[in-house]
Amino acid sequence: MPFVELETSLPAERLPPGLPLKLCEATATILGKPAERVNVTVRSGMPMVLAGSAEPCAQLLVSSIGVVGSAQQNQGHSARFFDFLTAELGLGPERIVIRFYPLEPWQIGKNRTVVTFL
Repeated sequence: MPFVELETSLPAERLPPGLPLKLCEATATILGKPAERVNVTVRSGMPMVLAGSAEPCAQLLVSSIGVVGSAQQNQGHSARFFDFLTAELGLGPERIVIRFYPLEPWQIGKNRTVVTFL
């Protein structure tokens, strides 16, 4: 059950139409998870500074069970997420940062329990 949060200083009107759904589909493909399990949040117009500069930028937080737990996994994921984000947001790769967080099933609540017991 991946959770993806995109925060960007770009205003909403500069984001491509349907970005949350496109990011959901891209995440499913990149992480090898069903789109029905992917959760996406997009926040635009955020006051942000990246690498000491307030030029337009974005950060992506990717949390998931089992697929973001090693440098080797995340190196491949990173390249594919960067390809998606640079194309969709029109930002250079130097203006984007990605953070990966591995999750355990007991850390996610769903249907009045935790994923461990589903």
